[in-house]
Amino acid sequence: TNPKILLCDEATSALDPQTTASVLQLLAEINRELKLTIVLITHEMDVIRRVCDRVAVMDAGQIVEQGSVGDVFLHPQHPTTKRFVQEDEQVDEGEQRDDFAHVPGRIVRLTFQGDATYAPLLGTVARETGVDYSILAGRIDRIKDVPYGQLTLALIGGDMEAAFARFTAADVHMEVLR
Repeated sequence: TNPKILLCDEATSALDPQTTASVLQLLAEINRELKLTIVLITHEMDVIRRVCDRVAVMDAGQIVEQGSVGDVFLHPQHPTTKRFVQEDEQVDEGEQRDDFAHVPGRIVRLTFQGDATYAPLLGTVARETGVDYSILAGRIDRIKDVPYGQLTLALIGGDMEAAFARFTAADVHMEVLR
């Protein structure tokens, strides 16, 4: 027979990192060579980030959010998805916001994807708009083969609206935290 779908339920659960990598490599080869759709059921967000194109998040037996892995991981909408992503990234937003309570200025989180991840945007925006910034938190990672970066910044002075417009024009997602 020529199956069209391979269902993998917790295929990497409780495996050591090396074995997990081997299983994921095998699944990628099967997908590529046999043109087989793979449905991967897992609680391991890193596995999804590394190998999946699309993701559906379930809560109480219902799909609560779905889309491309990049969209869902970088811009989670549902509380369950937000919790999964934060647990994976080991970020406690409440604690982080408390840490930033004493920091002056507007607090924003910028999310960069693809080539924008490595572009010299912050310096350019600072020079063009007169807005100074302090980096409060940040990370660069990959979703499948696409790099992304997230920075939490304190922005002070200058033309704040022009800075926001410049980030938006550069296809950088911006969330104003304070």
